[in-house]
Amino acid sequence: MYKRQLEYLGIAIGELATHSTFEETVYLLWNGRLPTRGELAEFEGKIRANYDLPPRIAELLAVMPKEAQPAHAIRTLISAMGLIDPKPNSTDLASIREKATRLLGVAPTLLAAFDRHRKGKALVAPNKTLSLAENFLYMLNGERPTPTMAKALDVCLVLHTDHGLNNSTFTARVIISTMSDIYSAITGAIGSLRGPLHGGANEGVMVMLGEIPSVGAAKGYVEEKLARKDKIMGFGHRVYKSYDPRATHLKVLAKQLAEDTGNISLYEKSSAIEEAMATAVAAKGIYPNVDFYSATTYHCIGLPLDLFTPMFVVGRIGGWSAHIIEQLSD
Repeated sequence: MYKRQLEYLGIAIGELATHSTFEETVYLLWNGRLPTRGELAEFEGKIRANYDLPPRIAELLAVMPKEAQPAHAIRTLISAMGLIDPKPNSTDLASIREKATRLLGVAPTLLAAFDRHRKGKALVAPNKTLSLAENFLYMLNGERPTPTMAKALDVCLVLHTDHGLNNSTFTARVIISTMSDIYSAITGAIGSLRGPLHGGANEGVMVMLGEIPSVGAAKGYVEEKLARKDKIMGFGHRVYKSYDPRATHLKVLAKQLAEDTGNISLYEKSSAIEEAMATAVAAKGIYPNVDFYSATTYHCIGLPLDLFTPMFVVGRIGGWSAHIIEQLSD
């Protein structure tokens, strides 16, 4: 069977997930090559300079309904960033790169701030000495994450940064192709991504795992769902008819995190579901996709269920921006 590989500009995703960082991966996508150490340090500095929550956006966040869904909140807050940009419609490449860097840096802050706002907790100011992944978890929980948790989130962001011309990326390119602005393009892409057949699938996986009472019940659950012709969330992909290469890396990561955080039963349920699916439908080219094990990973690092898809947004902003830059370069 022909096995598809996922590469970012000729570099296998496994190499990037193992040896690179989210920031370095975004630099690769935006510039067509990996940075030197000096270039990476400069790029990281520019991203961290945009960690702060803009005052006018903080005012908006303070009056947002606490019962609002985070995916809708981050979509609205990203759109609102265009309101405080004195030149929101500029589409020259220098301006687009500057705006993309601003959105990349502030997106984790927006998400963490909304989560704390809805819980009635004081906002945590960003720590500009930390990487994007580590800083997000710090702002979300008010304490620095363990190295394993920070690395896990960084790997998730790398794996979620880009995936070709998928639905949300296509949306971003269509919008920017009219010479619209980057805020409109990214906002439209978020609207596409949050659908349950796109980025929202990882939330469905977690709901499914919660419905299965034990590891031993997983096989029967799968068989019953398949008999009713119900969809098993986290399985199948329009591109891959073999194992999704992103899921391969997340499976290893999910097991390590589950062991470290006392969630091994969750991982075991996931494995049992995979085994049951392998027996039932793997011959049809239906295997776990990136959403299947990202659900366990996100849960183990402490993300609430409704932050799963918005966290996907944070990573994909890097990829969407790369496509926007490419679109405007031609």
